Amino acid sequence: MKKLFIMGSGISLLFMGSCNDSDDKGTATVNVRLTDGPAAYSAVNIDIQKIEIGVNGEWVSLNFPKPGVYNLLDFKNGTDVVLGQAILPEGNVSQMRMVLGPNNTLVSNGVTYPLQTPSGQQSGLKFNWHQTLAGNGAYTVWIDFDAGRSIVKTGNGSYILKPVIRTFSELTNGQIKGYVQPQASKAVVHAITATDTLATAIPNPDGFFMFSGLPQGNYTVSYDADNSTGYVDENTGNVTVVFGQVTNLGTKTLHQ
Repeated sequence: MKKLFIMGSGISLLFMGSCNDSDDKGTATVNVRLTDGPAAYSAVNIDIQKIEIGVNGEWVSLNFPKPGVYNLLDFKNGTDVVLGQAILPEGNVSQMRMVLGPNNTLVSNGVTYPLQTPSGQQSGLKFNWHQTLAGNGAYTVWIDFDAGRSIVKTGNGSYILKPVIRTFSELTNGQIKGYVQPQASKAVVHAITATDTLATAIPNPDGFFMFSGLPQGNYTVSYDADNSTGYVDENTGNVTVVFGQVTNLGTKTLHQ
C-alpha cells in the first residue's frame, strides 16, 4: 500500500506539472492607436466598428470602447487617437482586421458624399502587422490610414473607399518633423526615397509637418509650393531616418 501511495503521488505531481506548463504561457499588452496621412478634403469620416488582431492563427478582438465615426483628417502630422487595448498570448502576429459600419462619408467643398466600401463592411479590411509578442511585453501599434490614397473618384462623381493602410510600432517608427514658411506658399511636403515618394504631409496652419512610420534610410524632403503663389519649390537632401529617433529639420522658408 505504501508503494502504491508513492506512485499515485508521483502521478499527481506529473499531472500538476503538465497543467502548470500549459498555464505558464505569457501574455502581452497591445495598445492600438489611429493616425493618418493627409488628404485635400474637408473631412474623411470612417465608421470603425471592430478591430481584430491575428495572433497564432486566431483572431482576437480589441477592447474598443468607442466604435463609431472618426474623421481621419483630425489625426495628421503626428496627431493620433487611442482606439483600444488587447491582452494577447505571446506569439506571432501577422495581420490586423478593421470592420467598418455603413456611415462612411467624405466632405468636399461643403458637400457630403457617401463613401462606398465594397469589401470593408462584410469581412473587414485586412492589413499586415508582423510582430513577435513576448510574455509580459507591452507594445504600441499605429494604424496609419492614408486618406489621400484611399479615396477614388469615379466617372459619375461618386467616391469609393479603397483603403491604403499600413502599421508601425515604436520599433519601426522613423520620423521627420519641421516647419515650412510662409503660409502664403501653400506648400505640400514630401518624403522621397531614391525610387518613390513614400509619404506626403499637408502642414498645419502654423507650418508644422511630421512624417511617422518611415523605414530607416536616406530621404530627400521636397517642399512644393502651390503654383499660383509664385513661391519657388525647394529640397533638403541627405535626410537620415533612424528608428526610434525624430529627425528635426527646423524651419524651411520658401522665397518668391
